[in-house]
Amino acid sequence: MNLKDHILELKGIGEKSANLFRKLNIETLKDLVFYYPRDYETFVPCIKASEVNAPCLCALKLRIVDDCKIRKIRNLTILNVSGADDTGVVQLTFFNMAYLKNTLKRGTTYIFRGQVLPKGTNLVMEHPKMYKEDEYAQLLKGIWPKYPLTKGITNQAITKAVSQVLDVCPMPADPLPDFIRDKEGLLPLKEALWQIHFPSNREMLVKARKRLAFDDFFSVILQLRRSKELVEEKTSDFPMIEVSQCTRLMEQLPYQLTNAQQRAWQEICQDLSSGICMNRLIQGDVGSGKTVVAMLALLMCVSNGYQGSMMAPTEVLARQHYESFLSMTKKYNLPFKPVLLVGSMSAKDKREAYSQIASGQANVVLGTHAIIQDKVEFKNLALVITDEQHRFGVRQRETLAEKGMQPHVLVMSATPIPRTLAIILYGDLHISVIDELPGERLPIKNCVVGTNYRNTAYKFIASEVSKGRQAYVICPMVEEGEMEDLENVVDYAEKLKAALPPEINVAYLHGKMRPADKNQIMESFGAGHIHVLVSTTVIEVGINVPNATVMMVENAERFGLAQLHQLRGRVGRGAHQSYCIFVSAKTEEDTLKRLEILNKSNDGFFIAGEDLKMRGPGDLFGIRQSGAFSFKIGDIYNDSDMLKASSEWADVILQEDPLLSCEKYNCIKGYFDEDAFNFIDFKSI
Repeated sequence: MNLKDHILELKGIGEKSANLFRKLNIETLKDLVFYYPRDYETFVPCIKASEVNAPCLCALKLRIVDDCKIRKIRNLTILNVSGADDTGVVQLTFFNMAYLKNTLKRGTTYIFRGQVLPKGTNLVMEHPKMYKEDEYAQLLKGIWPKYPLTKGITNQAITKAVSQVLDVCPMPADPLPDFIRDKEGLLPLKEALWQIHFPSNREMLVKARKRLAFDDFFSVILQLRRSKELVEEKTSDFPMIEVSQCTRLMEQLPYQLTNAQQRAWQEICQDLSSGICMNRLIQGDVGSGKTVVAMLALLMCVSNGYQGSMMAPTEVLARQHYESFLSMTKKYNLPFKPVLLVGSMSAKDKREAYSQIASGQANVVLGTHAIIQDKVEFKNLALVITDEQHRFGVRQRETLAEKGMQPHVLVMSATPIPRTLAIILYGDLHISVIDELPGERLPIKNCVVGTNYRNTAYKFIASEVSKGRQAYVICPMVEEGEMEDLENVVDYAEKLKAALPPEINVAYLHGKMRPADKNQIMESFGAGHIHVLVSTTVIEVGINVPNATVMMVENAERFGLAQLHQLRGRVGRGAHQSYCIFVSAKTEEDTLKRLEILNKSNDGFFIAGEDLKMRGPGDLFGIRQSGAFSFKIGDIYNDSDMLKASSEWADVILQEDPLLSCEKYNCIKGYFDEDAFNFIDFKSI
């Protein structure tokens, strides 16, 4: 058995199980070994009811002392029952689990583990996990992996399968030379893989994560450094001159560009007229006005007789850009002839768009990644503007080069990465920073609260909706079973419907939905038909709704500060005062201190810098980032030391041996072999 084998080779996995694993993008044994846990769980001994300092997560050994009571509120079934020990009583509440009435009989004893909240003089444990005593005793002994799941597959099933593979399969040769491992204090690959799945202790888990994070960064940076496409300056096929249309548009706008916007625009203007292909990143905070700068670049492009394109991460945002260009063209008599190109368009509409693009009739193409598919032929595409979610990687540039084009490239990022890290990650791009917000924006009002504040927050959301506003509620998980101690989108939406007045329309959104369904929900929210949208972070970069004034983030302690700041950027986009409520299920001083940074500042670059300062080697999976860099395990904040180290080693190695031909660097080629353990798909960069 080897890592190329299909998971059907494993004992206990048949066709039905294999189909479920496929939903998690696991088809081979290699996929399974590199399917890392997203979190870990440790269990602590039970405490007495009298020792509970609510709100808190704890385990209680309770005897059921009354009969289950079941009630329905709209689509939500709520089961209540009381449990007690010799020091007190705790109310147990379960949602959509009416079948437990057959298990929770009066007089039976279980260990219940979950979040305990104070409600008046009572203690309430909401939706706890139940264990038998002997089962819980085993859990006290270890650190347990928790994997991303899908409906029908359990954490135990993945754990058992991974254990089998690690036991019987030879691991790939370690692609990292011994002298680098020794210098950086990194585990051998095989040991790191064992410890990331089944850590002996916390210290070994930290070491395993450090090694695998190094590999994440090192493999990407090596490939970026080696690619001549990225590092060589090329003569532009599309020379441009400065045009008066751009100055005229800036004078006509109802607001003045900030100094930072004007500085970024001047840098872009110089690039476009330099005779060299532009490769530039605009790094700007949420709401800093990157889009209008991008529009000026496209205006210069089309005024010089060329075509430009702008790629967005979602169809909804692409459509919003398209409508904005139509409106601006009409209002300011601009020479734009925009066309929309997204995956959900009919075949007939796509053919019409292809025809307009090929003939040059359309001079600005707005859409998703569909823009650079094989069927799209441009007449003279001179400028490609792309969002960080679709970083313009090697393969995309090669696709355009094969069509005979070397366009100017402008990448826009709202991820506030500290400059030292941005230089490493975007080493092939010149960087412009827009670090000012437009003066007319009202600062968002923030608060960090515990879970006992929820009912007050719900009343505030209802009040805002009654004024004609809208709200987002963000949860970290999709459906129950993925991580039971976290709020999940599907159940939460039902609870929220029950808590809010019936006239308030609540809907949910998550990344596992079909694209057409996601677009429909986002468009309905954008149109104001949905009042409250319960969502995962899929909305982070996908929709602009100026009427939304409330952002409530559940389990805020589970996200990185930079990501929370980007989520907060979904509100505060209109004329009305906006608010952000960060709900933390943890009350530890360190957690609250970290979240308090968001209370103090709306400056994304300040927040990113503070976030970086507060991280330490003990930070593992509970603080997530997202955005441009979807590394398997590495986090540019948690693992910034490994990011810097991998960058330094890449420079040393490629300076000494650019072709990796000498014996001591020969093993590094494993990072570039598709059959090796960590093949990089540049579409994800």
